[in-house]
Amino acid sequence: MEVSWLPPLVLFESYHGHWDTYLEAVYGYFKKDFVDSAPCFRGARLALKKNPLSQGKEATFWHLISEGADEGNRLPVIERCEHIRWPKPVIEHAEELVIKAWENERRGETRICLWLESQEYLVILARRKGYVLLWTAYPVTENHRKAKLQKEYETYKTANASP
Repeated sequence: MEVSWLPPLVLFESYHGHWDTYLEAVYGYFKKDFVDSAPCFRGARLALKKNPLSQGKEATFWHLISEGADEGNRLPVIERCEHIRWPKPVIEHAEELVIKAWENERRGETRICLWLESQEYLVILARRKGYVLLWTAYPVTENHRKAKLQKEYETYKTANASP
């Protein structure tokens, strides 16, 4: 299913293999969407984890474009970079039926999951007092991860169904 409000991917190949140029372009999209604007989620201010800054770029940016269990040693992933323009529109369209939205607890915090299942893409927000923090976002292509997300969603829907 095509989603008309999603912008195109920012393809690495369009930058002819020049990583530094590509990284700056990817950061430019992130900065426009989340630093230079004042996005909201369901009426709450959407914030970023700014520190630690690395190469003059916010921690949330690095979390969006990289992966790894150790926060200090995460590595950029081209596929995550290519999707940098998707988190903001997914957040803005969270009320649409095409997005499965639910809350869960992870590491003692309330997380909000926004799964654009048809495009295999997940955005995770963290609820804070008075605002919401953009936590991470990434493509979900592995079947076991999709099954886990579907189970979380169904469990949440069942627990929060109206009598």
